[in-house]
Amino acid sequence: MEKNLKGQDGELMEEPAQDEKVVVHAGFERFALLTDEQAVALADEDSLALEYILHKYKNFVRAKARSYFLIGADKEDIVQEGMIGLYKAVRDYDVEKKASFRAFAELCITRQIITAIKTATRQKHQPLNTYVSLNKPVYDEESERTLVDIIAATKVSNPEEIIIDKEDYASIEEEITNMLSSLEKKVLSFYLQGLSYQQIAKIMNRHEKSIDNALQRAKGKIDKFLAAKGTPQE
Repeated sequence: MEKNLKGQDGELMEEPAQDEKVVVHAGFERFALLTDEQAVALADEDSLALEYILHKYKNFVRAKARSYFLIGADKEDIVQEGMIGLYKAVRDYDVEKKASFRAFAELCITRQIITAIKTATRQKHQPLNTYVSLNKPVYDEESERTLVDIIAATKVSNPEEIIIDKEDYASIEEEITNMLSSLEKKVLSFYLQGLSYQQIAKIMNRHEKSIDNALQRAKGKIDKFLAAKGTPQE
């Protein structure tokens, strides 16, 4: 029988819907007497602490996601963006700033959802997590590596053979977006944001093997597409 978890303010967090494939880890009990701030502090070194926070706040994320709507986007897409915001909150939380984790998490969740909606709106109103940008910095905006760099480095023996005219980027991005399945696009989007297979699996409630398979399929499709577009150097 799955137990309700109490929030920081003692409020009961509602149980996940019956159709959700969520498993409450027995090890969560050791975090029961900790404050959220203490549990978050352990998350860097303890993956179970991270899983505990992600699970505990999932219904909080769902509640925030209900306030937003985007034509063409599935409800779960918005929830998953909120989970990305929650993950970033765990990663970036600084106890020295004296703010409660709940308040900081709410800020990060809201900001992530709004950013995703604005991005999707700019990209021809396509659903969240369904648009793949070839020249988007991988992991963060400070990175100099792009999707093309990653695919070239992992799949093509001679990366210099891939030559793509910048003027063709828009049409190529659209073609790649259309060739990937919904799952492949979502997994690739999370991967490009710097999440590990384990973190993506937790957010999407899937096994890591499923995430790995989806990412490998996406990389394979993109590799073949880019190779066909490339012009070998003499």
